[in-house]
Amino acid sequence: MTNQKDLMPATPTRDRVNPETDARPLRRPEWIKVRAPSGETYEWLHGLMRKKELHTVCEEAMCPNLGECWGSGTATFLMLGDVCTRTCAFCDVKHGKPTLMDWGEAERVAQAVKAMELKHAVITSVNRDERRDGGAPIFAMVIRRIRELLPGCSIEVLIPDFKGSVEALKIVMDARPEILNHNVETVPRLFKTVQPQDNYEWAAATLSNAKRLDPEVLTKSGIMVGLGETMDEVKAVMRDQRSWGVDILTIGQYLQPSKKHMPMDRYYTMEEFAELRDVGKEIGFQWVESNPLVRSSYHAADQVRALSVVHRKLYGEQVSG
Repeated sequence: MTNQKDLMPATPTRDRVNPETDARPLRRPEWIKVRAPSGETYEWLHGLMRKKELHTVCEEAMCPNLGECWGSGTATFLMLGDVCTRTCAFCDVKHGKPTLMDWGEAERVAQAVKAMELKHAVITSVNRDERRDGGAPIFAMVIRRIRELLPGCSIEVLIPDFKGSVEALKIVMDARPEILNHNVETVPRLFKTVQPQDNYEWAAATLSNAKRLDPEVLTKSGIMVGLGETMDEVKAVMRDQRSWGVDILTIGQYLQPSKKHMPMDRYYTMEEFAELRDVGKEIGFQWVESNPLVRSSYHAADQVRALSVVHRKLYGEQVSG
């Protein structure tokens, strides 16, 4: 039987589909306009990331909101290296055999957060399936270190599913981030096409267990649309997410990174995003972001200051606003 390690390329790659497959991205409609990041703040932050040998999802995943988020004091850091053990068909992060864990990474990220004087730091990672704990201890380390170096900066962790492990999840939850985020990404019917090594039940376990472990920590989850799902399927996933106790929902358009990634099925209209936003509010999410260019950390600092009990207990009302 072939295992996952046998399938890992010798050299990390961003390719996700057969090179012979003609999967050119669809032309973007007029309502989706991505502005290239620029300006002194962007150039300074980009230089800082390279100087500290850090990786941001903002860059690795070519986020369309990079310039806006960095300019408003929010950045998303990619930890546990920049090579993932999984091959999600939509993702532009490199896949392959990862290097050894860098235990100094948490300190470098925390120092960068301080140097950037961030209002909100988002910490995510590649999957490290070769480790039993999935790299959870580094998440806990960086949460605690950021709070030591930059009190008042809110922290969101966008975690892997840890294969549904409660033990790994508890390591993160014990550090009490303001937001615990895990993206479902797509509907059950497409799960194995979109995320071959992932499991819908692991996503359910991660989010529901997080809320049970600490009800005061906000939970968040996201869905990408345009992969071939139906509106009814999206709404069914939203109802599942609410049943798991998810507080904050993000819905955004899948934008195919290259012709070597999963082909896009279609673009959703602004009216459809508005419909999904309305449904989300009706079924009880505390906050819903639904827009073509919405990504996990979009408007996250505002979410914390409006909703987070953890943040208020740590810093009081004077930090909000």
